Amino acid sequence: MSKIKDIIDLEWEMFQNVRNEGGTADCQKDQETFRIMRYSQFKTWNDELLESYYQDLLEGKKCGWNLIMEKYARMMETTAPKKYEEIAHILPPIDAQRKELMEVVIGIQVKWMENFAKEYPGLSQNARHVHTFEDQEEDTSFETYLRGELCTYSDHTFKLYCEFILNLVKQNQNLTKMTIENTVKLYGYESLYNAEKKIK
Repeated sequence: MSKIKDIIDLEWEMFQNVRNEGGTADCQKDQETFRIMRYSQFKTWNDELLESYYQDLLEGKKCGWNLIMEKYARMMETTAPKKYEEIAHILPPIDAQRKELMEVVIGIQVKWMENFAKEYPGLSQNARHVHTFEDQEEDTSFETYLRGELCTYSDHTFKLYCEFILNLVKQNQNLTKMTIENTVKLYGYESLYNAEKKIK
């Protein structure tokens, strides 16, 4: 899908411009893994959501604002609180209603991740920790990563994302399962079952 490629190209460009205290991080040198992980996520999205997020990235680039930098900066609120205090003032404010809705969405997705971990413990052992309370400075949880990412979406993109998540709930689908299934297939496995069996 060309729109997904366009999104990942813009994200990779922004990712390359994220500055770390210790210099370029190893993950910033691994474009293949970056593309696989991001493609696996975006392949689950509908066209309207993809287009809206693409516009967010274009607007950020136009204004000189790096959405990927913002995402990692947001994560520091729990992974590196003292450092976060030094940069919090430069981040766009998030209003109380948006924060409340974000936590609802995050709660749904954390539950999906917990359920996936029970069903596929082998695949889950190589994934991020699930919960924010498990955060360490060099080890960011799924919950914290998601919270950081949701903060970077425009109001319109966030609205569409909430609708996307609620539709999956109504359809009794698990976004974590959908995303990781895309990932294992890109790595050559036929299914989640086959990937889990191979790891075990």
